[in-house]
Formats: sequence, structure tokens, C-alpha cells
Amino acid sequence: MAGKKGAKPLEFRNTQLADALQTQDMAAVAFALRHGPTVVPLMKPGQRDNPLDVGEVWTFRDPNTGQVALLLFSDAVNKPATLPPAVALMPPASLKTFLEAHRDEIATVFFDLAGPHPMQASPTDVLVALEVNPED
Repeated sequence: MAGKKGAKPLEFRNTQLADALQTQDMAAVAFALRHGPTVVPLMKPGQRDNPLDVGEVWTFRDPNTGQVALLLFSDAVNKPATLPPAVALMPPASLKTFLEAHRDEIATVFFDLAGPHPMQASPTDVLVALEVNPED
């Protein structure tokens, strides 16, 4: 049986994050990260029947330095075709958990690496951005 009639297809984007990256406003990026999902490339997709299984997040290891980068995207269309084809929407809490678990391994985090408005941050800066702000 096909999808439910009238159901909207899942959009792999965070418009607030795209807008924040366009202006390079770190406060707006932080707000967008706290209030919406982030698109992540996957090495291995999660189980379709389990919404809690995001899958195995793909990271880039620089062959020259061995440093690991986490690549995050505001929209799946911004993901270069050379990366694994599968993507997932990672909610803020999951992104925070992932970064906390891999903080010592990940050297940097890139947002929309290939554009249109790339930005780079440390894992610590992203974790700070994901902290709940009572003013939000």
C-alpha cells in the first residue's frame, strides 16, 4: 500500500539553519540547531520501522592528518554527490548526544561544506549552541 493520501513527503531541510548560515550569524545558527533537525549523511541508514534509529552517521577522516570532521547540512540538496547518498534528519537532542559521545574524536564541524554558505565550528561550540536557552 502506498503512503497515506494527502500526507506530505518528508523534507530533509532546516530552513532556519539555511537562513542563519546565509547571514553567518552564530546566534541564529545556535537557535536553529536548538529548534530544528539537522541533515546528516549516513554510512548506513536506520531501520525504517524504528523512528528512533537514525542510522550510522558518516564522518570524514582527512587522509593526511587523520582528523575527523562532522559534516552537517541545512538541506539535503546541499550535500555533495560524492558523499554517501543516504541522509537523516537528526533532532537537536540526538545531535547533542552524538557530539558528546564523539567529542574527543571530532576535530571540527562543517555546515553546508560545499555551500551555498559554509560555516565551520568546533564540536565544543556546537555543543554550547545546543544548550537550552531559557530565553528561547
